[in-house]
Amino acid sequence: MTLDELLAPITPETFFAEYFDRKPLHVPGGAAKFAQVLSWRHLNRLLDMTHIWSEQSLKMVLDGAPVPAAQYSTRATSRDQQAVLQPDPARMREWIRRGASLVLNDVDSLTPGLAAVSDALEGAGLGKSQANVYVSWQAHKAFASHYDTHDVWAVQIEGEKTWYVWEGRAEWPISHPAFRGQPQAHHDAAKGKLLATIVLKPGDLLYLPRGWYHDAMTLSEASVHVAYGVHAPLGMDFLNILVERVLYDAEFRKPLPRQDGTAAQKFALTNRAALLGQRLGELCRDPKVMGVLENFVAGYRFQRGGHDLLAARGLAAPAAAGATDAEAPSYRVVDRGAKPVRRGAEFALKGSAGAVPLSAAEAEAAGWLLGRADVTEAELAAAHPAVAAPVLLSKLTEAGIVVVV
Repeated sequence: MTLDELLAPITPETFFAEYFDRKPLHVPGGAAKFAQVLSWRHLNRLLDMTHIWSEQSLKMVLDGAPVPAAQYSTRATSRDQQAVLQPDPARMREWIRRGASLVLNDVDSLTPGLAAVSDALEGAGLGKSQANVYVSWQAHKAFASHYDTHDVWAVQIEGEKTWYVWEGRAEWPISHPAFRGQPQAHHDAAKGKLLATIVLKPGDLLYLPRGWYHDAMTLSEASVHVAYGVHAPLGMDFLNILVERVLYDAEFRKPLPRQDGTAAQKFALTNRAALLGQRLGELCRDPKVMGVLENFVAGYRFQRGGHDLLAARGLAAPAAAGATDAEAPSYRVVDRGAKPVRRGAEFALKGSAGAVPLSAAEAEAAGWLLGRADVTEAELAAAHPAVAAPVLLSKLTEAGIVVVV
């Protein structure tokens, strides 16, 4: 995935000229646009990786209040023999039945689909991109109006979610107690008037610049979206580079003039501060310092992927031996309006792009398939053994009714 594909039909040129760090942007898309990023099936697989989740990486929130980790977890022993709280499926189901939202933090390296969006954002030079998954349920709001200390790129995966975007914007906040510690009363006063009500559907994208006030509510039965938080390099990062550089400048290693309350000593301190400020200005124009800064900004991204153990030894990858059930691709329904139709003795599946001719058995199988979020070839074959599952899935894929995820 590239930034062009992420923003389409908006061009990157238009985005940077009119929206980037200026105002929110809603980009409608088709259901197939982000189908490979995540699905209910993928989400369950991630949750089944039991030992990677902790009270920090997996959280639950009910109507604005965090659920204590002890109430949806059990005490367990980690792989390094430490006592931990591990999310428990049965306890989580109880909270989900009550409407609690589920938050999976820092998931951008867990699957190729999740990583693809982060790679696109980082590849465009926007900064470090980490991803959180939010699963929410009808009429339950997880978070009150707030802003984030990073740009937000919200990718809608399943269901529909209504976002309320307000006029207010905090002035480039950072992750620091000075901003994190603000009470809700401050946010309610600072958010201003409602600017826009945006309904995100599967395949839609919402961009919110850092500090922009917003909140959201799920109005469909269920919603899944991935919020990519993009952290740009800051001016404060340049100060850190300068701190490293001044270690080699004797003027910065000298003691500051002592202060005894006399005008002469105050004047000496003022002069020394002016001298150091002048030296900093010179360092800011130093080609070597600028080279370090340019490399820092250009490389400001998370490292994920890139491993090829056999290639490291100059060896070829083995021939594929066939996917296991857990690794088998699934086919996700993206044309929810498709339906089987019959005209006399002829059957077809009518979708948004036209009709696909089918046999009677295939039409029955297609109707079964359309009632599911996604399905594997093995599941289709087991449910409808009289149908050639690969052939039917190929027809539906070519017609744009399902996509491989």
